[in-house]
Amino acid sequence: MRGMYDDLDRAPLRPDALARALEPDGWRVEVLAETGSTNAVVAERASAGEGHGLVVVAESQTAGRGRLDRTWVSPPRAGLTMSVLVRPDLPADRWSWLPLLTGLAVANALSEHAGVEAVLKWPNDVLVDGKKVCGVLVEVPEAGAAVLGIGLNVTTRADELPHDGATSLALAGASTTDRGTLLRAVLRALTVVLADVDAARTAYRERCSSIGSRVRVELPTGDAVEGTADAVDDSGRLVVDGTPYSVGDVVHLRTVSD
Repeated sequence: MRGMYDDLDRAPLRPDALARALEPDGWRVEVLAETGSTNAVVAERASAGEGHGLVVVAESQTAGRGRLDRTWVSPPRAGLTMSVLVRPDLPADRWSWLPLLTGLAVANALSEHAGVEAVLKWPNDVLVDGKKVCGVLVEVPEAGAAVLGIGLNVTTRADELPHDGATSLALAGASTTDRGTLLRAVLRALTVVLADVDAARTAYRERCSSIGSRVRVELPTGDAVEGTADAVDDSGRLVVDGTPYSVGDVVHLRTVSD
């Protein structure tokens, strides 16, 4: 009975219906039964000249990648694993905002369509109830193109999560775990975000839970700094006690009052 329940709980996506629904918005959706990495697939297509708007979704991803060369693992059909090719007409100083704004689009979609209060942790983690529900990896395979990789936990059970700092929409009590609905909502939110980047930067700052928090920034060098996150600057860097950081893992620290 358990296997039957899992199949019903994790229904496959309906590629034809998704393509019809999203084509008017400029998105071309392709669903793969299995692939190593959707980011790798889309990066290869971008290098071959594919235009803006390609969306590749994998029902099962066997070699997903996260930030800092980490792996992203999810059981088949338990999440929304996808990569989006964009060729945005943005000034050079706005490209560093793409990872942040991709996270914003996901958070907006979840808050509006899944009934959860989603916030952001710099640079691009989406949190629900203080736990990570979605990660973003943005890569630039060639000049003028960006691959926006999104990994969202949808029906992942507690025993399937990589650590206790992660969660899924099902565990958070979301009003929907229909992946087709969520996919449409995320892509439409992304359309809105990319249409007005200046407004989106303001919205990111409003939804970013790192700002004003006591944090530890773990740097790629192995060093770490602690302090109060004052702001996200115009280059998308996290400013901690007056010093901007463009890369690093952020841990939100509890204060004595917590």
